[in-house]
Amino acid sequence: MTAVTIVWFRLDLRLADHPALHAAAARGVVVPVYIYSPEEESEGAPGAASRWWLDRSLRALEQALRQRGLPLTVRRGPAAASLAEVAAAAGATAVYWNRGYEPAGIARDTGVKEQLRARGLEALSFKAALLLEPWEVRNLAGKPFQVFTPFWKHCRAALGNPEPLPTPPVLLPGPTPPGLSVDALDLLPRIPWYAGMAASWQPGEAGAHGKLERFLGAAFFDYGSLRNRPDLTGTSRLSPHLHFGEISPRQVWAATGAAAGARGLAEETWRASTFLTELGWREFAHHLLFHFPHTTRAPLRPQFARLWSGTDGRLLEAWTRGRTGIPMVDAGMRELWGSGWMHNRVRMIVASFLTKNLLQPWQDGADWFLDTLVDADLASNTLGWQWTAGCGADAAPYFRIFNPVTQGMKFDPEGHYVRRWIPELAALEGSAVHAPWESGMRPAGYPPPVVDLAASRAQALEAYARLTGR
Repeated sequence: MTAVTIVWFRLDLRLADHPALHAAAARGVVVPVYIYSPEEESEGAPGAASRWWLDRSLRALEQALRQRGLPLTVRRGPAAASLAEVAAAAGATAVYWNRGYEPAGIARDTGVKEQLRARGLEALSFKAALLLEPWEVRNLAGKPFQVFTPFWKHCRAALGNPEPLPTPPVLLPGPTPPGLSVDALDLLPRIPWYAGMAASWQPGEAGAHGKLERFLGAAFFDYGSLRNRPDLTGTSRLSPHLHFGEISPRQVWAATGAAAGARGLAEETWRASTFLTELGWREFAHHLLFHFPHTTRAPLRPQFARLWSGTDGRLLEAWTRGRTGIPMVDAGMRELWGSGWMHNRVRMIVASFLTKNLLQPWQDGADWFLDTLVDADLASNTLGWQWTAGCGADAAPYFRIFNPVTQGMKFDPEGHYVRRWIPELAALEGSAVHAPWESGMRPAGYPPPVVDLAASRAQALEAYARLTGR
């Protein structure tokens, strides 16, 4: 008799390089299941942008499975009870899934394993979302890394060239347990405000691989020089696809090596490339979150908790709405609202402005990003905000305060990015768009700066100096 295995899909919404699916297919009949239980997976409910992406990605996965003769069983949580019910209905003897690394999800998965095994089911999890497990990487003292450069040097030495798994050539369908439609999950808002995201993105495995192929065919070879230019197409924009598991880091690594090799790049060159180093930062983020789970709400450097005393609602609202009067900041915040994404250089600029010029808590910015980014990833978001605020691992020095005007002039020299997202400034020419007040311009409908950049920088330096004693 052929064994029946449930494959529990989570943030691994793909068929290729899917270790749990691969193992289940080798065992016999496969019953794919997705369970929506966000309250068990993370500290807060998924943001609206994430729910939109999840809706589209689930539909893409459902179609890909259907083409191979397998229906996707969709359920609502709790996960342990749902899996037990599906197993009983399908006659399954095992449940396989790929591991996640967020604190709440780890606790949930541990409980699920215990409950399933108590029922006599085999319950196994697999590595799929990272190149190396967080517990596999330790410094010479046997402790977690807190500085990126030695962390990534260690990882590269340990990695080799990981080979992704293919899509299983045969997927045997089994019984179809009762479930819901994706529509029944009610992931989309009542008012369809997501047209900008729909025009910008193609969620799903096919969209992920198409984006990687286009990037490796062009921008990869100029990535080092173009990646900081929000006015140009110089980045891969793979982050949401990686977050939802529509493509794996092993697939990205292997495809990069193949593309670089075809262009004659030596292995030591492409392995050390800036692009793959960005995969390293993603690994580092999950390494830190796994070993220091409290950092989702508290700074890794506890003395910095005293720096931000409270939230000024007026300043926070101006920042979230892109109405601070600082063009580079406002362009980034409007790009985020309009497309569900923001260029990484601009993320650093807007985060520095909020935490240092406005002296608002980094947690407020992190929460807003989690609600509005299509690539809202708890690990990367936590690392990014603590890095910019100067309170985390390998953090930017407290005295590094990005000047949004000079940053804009350097990385958006002709002002194309700002004019795209701030139509009130469209009439200004060149780099003058980054500081309209300096030229005496007061564009109609655009607010004056909420703070003086020089004075707020001095205030921030004074506040940081009191904490550090410098």
